[in-house]
Amino acid sequence: MESGFGFGKKVDLDFDAAIAKVTEDLKTEGFGVLSDIDVAAKLKEKLGEDMPRYRILGACNPALAHQAISAVPDIGLLLPCNVLVREDEDGAVLVSFMDPKSVMGLVDNPGVEPLAEEVKARLKRVLELL
Repeated sequence: MESGFGFGKKVDLDFDAAIAKVTEDLKTEGFGVLSDIDVAAKLKEKLGEDMPRYRILGACNPALAHQAISAVPDIGLLLPCNVLVREDEDGAVLVSFMDPKSVMGLVDNPGVEPLAEEVKARLKRVLELL
């Protein structure tokens, strides 16, 4: 699964196992999960709408985030890296990662490009572990 703003794949795990595995696998590349947004639960609570499970994890590698913020203080508007774990209509589980190169392409600073490359390479390695 590729798009102009992310990459991912269908995984052979149930939803909760996928959340646990991607959280652990992110650690192998120096990322922690700063936020966990249960979109399906919020839409149910606020709108009474049902939808398949859908969670957005905000992943951050502190050393790389520090470099990015040092280069462009307002880059925090584009952080952290979102990791989406969702079920499709058939119950299959998909894990997708925000493409940091596409997002950091919004920043007019050549010093950010190598950081985006590094983050993308690390996230691709996490994807390979799933």
